[in-house]
Amino acid sequence: MVEDGMVVGLGTGSTAAFAIQGLIERVRGGLKIVGIPTSERSAKQAREGGIELTDFAHHTKVDLTIDGADEIARGSLDLIKGLGGALLREKIVAAASARLVIVADEPKLVPGLGATVPVPVEVVGFGWETTASRLAQLGARPVLRKSPDGAVFRTDGGNLILDCHFGAISDPAKLEQELSMVVGVVETGLFIGMATTALVATPGGILRFDR
Repeated sequence: MVEDGMVVGLGTGSTAAFAIQGLIERVRGGLKIVGIPTSERSAKQAREGGIELTDFAHHTKVDLTIDGADEIARGSLDLIKGLGGALLREKIVAAASARLVIVADEPKLVPGLGATVPVPVEVVGFGWETTASRLAQLGARPVLRKSPDGAVFRTDGGNLILDCHFGAISDPAKLEQELSMVVGVVETGLFIGMATTALVATPGGILRFDR
């Protein structure tokens, strides 16, 4: 799937970290690629492992991005992403990618989005309380994300994340549009129509789904 000469998007999260490690091993074996990381964590892992990094000033298109997801809708391959805190950069890289391959374990594959995880929404810190109120008017129960030490979580871009609990989402595309129009919202964790392939690990082996 990953070949010599490719520009590869490097996802963020525990599953993506395994994928990056696999690429590191292949690079050590002679694979020649450059990577665009979706977070400082992924950049550090890739750099220390010997993957050459680049950016959009030098490569405006990405051949393939490998990333994880928090939920994958069976059939449409629509996603909820962002519990790892890197949703903005992940979506920028995904939007520039010819292919977005999602790697996940079986519990992440669901009939529809929203039933098991909230939708992360990245917001500007200034006036976040008013942004949260507007999101609540759309049916969300927004919760300001905090780090394990109790401090308010900040993204690599310095923004905040409101984890918005909706329950089962009947129309993810419509909701994504509505959330994006709220003043103060930077980006949402709904990735609609972006994934091209999902590789799902099950006890019986790897299942592949293509859109």
